[in-house]
Amino acid sequence: MTTVGVPAGWPATEEEARAVQDELRGRVVLDEPGPPPGSGHVTGVDVAYDDALDLVAAAAVVLDAATLDVVAEATAVGRVSFPYVPGLLAFREIPTVVAALERLPCPPGLVVCDGYGLAHPRRFGLAGHLGVLTGLPVIGVAKNPFTFTYDEPGPARGASAPLLAGTEEVGRALRTRDGVKPVFVSVGHRVSLDNALAHTLALTPRYRLPETTRRADALCRRALRQAAQRTAPGGAQEATTRQAPTS
Repeated sequence: MTTVGVPAGWPATEEEARAVQDELRGRVVLDEPGPPPGSGHVTGVDVAYDDALDLVAAAAVVLDAATLDVVAEATAVGRVSFPYVPGLLAFREIPTVVAALERLPCPPGLVVCDGYGLAHPRRFGLAGHLGVLTGLPVIGVAKNPFTFTYDEPGPARGASAPLLAGTEEVGRALRTRDGVKPVFVSVGHRVSLDNALAHTLALTPRYRLPETTRRADALCRRALRQAAQRTAPGGAQEATTRQAPTS
């Protein structure tokens, strides 16, 4: 049983967090294509909160990119590391997400965040932040367009339209199911936007949201429930790892 603590020197104020964003944003790599869809591993990460207990749980679920079978999964639970401030949510989530990734028994490959990368008011959302800190290729696939605008893409699966900040394209609205509301894809680190769209389509054979996100969401919610049941005031927090059985 281990505790995911707040890292030493972690920003404590909005001013400090924005300074960190400004410094790390310059390290984002946008000129690499990233791994080809359907190859290697692809990992979903997601978090869940219990505000009453001041707990955050993160999950990382590794899928075989070709079959979408679960290869491995890991969770980490810790204290919320930053107050809620729009545009600075990564500072609440990064320590536990990184801890979950570090507990995986295999390489994660491409990482898919339930959130934003370049499609962020400061052009540095969770997907970019996580990519810079870990060096991994990362994309963001969000459920809504945040503060950005877009024209409705065509009704067929695979149709897309630019996600815009004024005239700047910060991502794409992508239709993953015929006639269903699009998802919003943006690059984080070491992946091109076209490749991010291709990965998102490969990960959505049946549902609107990527399988990576669906599985990580279910796992982090379960980890949070279990931690909340175990955690009394001043109690311990837990991180777990499981290798998926081979079929």
